[in-house]
Amino acid sequence: MGLEQIFDNASSVMTVVSFTTFLGILLWTFVLNRRGDFDAQASLPFADEEDSRG
Repeated sequence: MGLEQIFDNASSVMTVVSFTTFLGILLWTFVLNRRGDFDAQASLPFADEEDSRG
């Protein structure tokens, strides 16, 4: 088993892992209907902060 074949196999494995991760992100974002959570988090920078200076 040559070094070139090891790198070819590793490249194939990483392609499958990357694609699976991508599909997982799509599932988490779009299929699980988390739009409400995302909208709430998107508005956080505009929320009023209490004055902590006293």
